[in-house]
Amino acid sequence: MSHAIDNRKIAIIGTGMVGSTIAYTLMEQGLFSEIVLVNAHRERAEGEAMDINHAMTFLSPMNIYAGDYDDIVDASIIIVTAGAGQKVGETRLDLVRKNAAILGGIIPEIARRDYQGILLIVSNPVDILTHVALKLSGFSRCRVFGSGTVLDTARLKYLIGEHLDVDYRGVQSYIIGEHGDSEIPVWSSTCVSGIPLNTFCELRGFHEHQASMQRLAQSVKNSAYEIIKRKKATYYGIAMAVRYICAAIVRNERSVLPVSCHLEGEYGLRDVTLSVPAIVGCSGIQKILPLALDREESAAFAESARILKETAASLEL
Repeated sequence: MSHAIDNRKIAIIGTGMVGSTIAYTLMEQGLFSEIVLVNAHRERAEGEAMDINHAMTFLSPMNIYAGDYDDIVDASIIIVTAGAGQKVGETRLDLVRKNAAILGGIIPEIARRDYQGILLIVSNPVDILTHVALKLSGFSRCRVFGSGTVLDTARLKYLIGEHLDVDYRGVQSYIIGEHGDSEIPVWSSTCVSGIPLNTFCELRGFHEHQASMQRLAQSVKNSAYEIIKRKKATYYGIAMAVRYICAAIVRNERSVLPVSCHLEGEYGLRDVTLSVPAIVGCSGIQKILPLALDREESAAFAESARILKETAASLEL
């Protein structure tokens, strides 16, 4: 039985540090009037709902509560953050089997209730788990996508801004491919307020372009590892990235975001899920965009796709 979707309702499955921080940021923004928290240990969800409700007294009223799968079938978006956290020295791909198994217990519960909204995967490794969610749900690819490299791209823009001593909001760039070790910064189309990156660098007195690009790319790739080493988890950055994606959906902003998409011929690839720029609006992914890549970027992108496709195939979905 299909359920009418309530555009002012959202659900979060998994209320660890990432899920609870997402709930808090969504409460602050006031995009929704109802937030349902679902967790394997219901008491954790109840505790987070209580804590966030107390903070809500300083903002606009909304209904935030712990629930179960029957409570979320009419949510406009279901965010999945459930899974084991990344440990020090562990790559996102190291997490794949245990977190794929966790999704194996979640996605069928959503699918059998004939859910009609959007499934946004945040759990890591996000590309593989988005692929798993798509296969297990049977939903169209426009309704199942991951947070992808939205945060990686934000990190890159921030670091470029810091490097050039300029407002990072004027930086136009993308990280594509895996949200992980094989990610690719698209330097060939990066610019600052319309000025090509190398030109802008020279205006600021920087001429060692290759060395700077390598250093910045490495810093972005290692950001999560460095944060985890210091404080055991990352959650503020991803929470804001997810809030940004949710706003694009509920407001039908048709924002161009590098989310984790299932490719079916785009970029010459099939049956692989990874991040590329896409138009995101009320129906989910409205269009996957063709991004011009130079020869080196194309080769790196193909390699990233190969790694992800082989990893997904090993799960025998």
